[in-house]
Amino acid sequence: MTRRVFIRDLELFGSIGIHEEEKRAPQRIVINVDLFVEEGPAEDRIESVVSYEAVAKSIAAIVAEGHVNLVETLADRIADRCLADRRVITARIRVEKPDIIANARSVGVEITKAR
Repeated sequence: MTRRVFIRDLELFGSIGIHEEEKRAPQRIVINVDLFVEEGPAEDRIESVVSYEAVAKSIAAIVAEGHVNLVETLADRIADRCLADRRVITARIRVEKPDIIANARSVGVEITKAR
């Protein structure tokens, strides 16, 4: 069975960017995750599924690790952490910086990694 686990518009504050002003203060980052998961029946137990709560906490921990220059790097780290769970076969990660370009709702990158 394939299941899709997702997180929409996870808003965190982190140190990200190549410009000096971006390195001085945390900025808003919006993260979206789609995980394609191969797992058996849910058995109505959290231990039998990929938990979106655990994934969100893991993403927050990655952002809290410290400064990252590129959204691509952050997206890659998140995808790798998700793929560390053998049940995850594909991870699509979108990282957005909504407060960077005045006349754009957000800018960022989306990557897809598969095992």
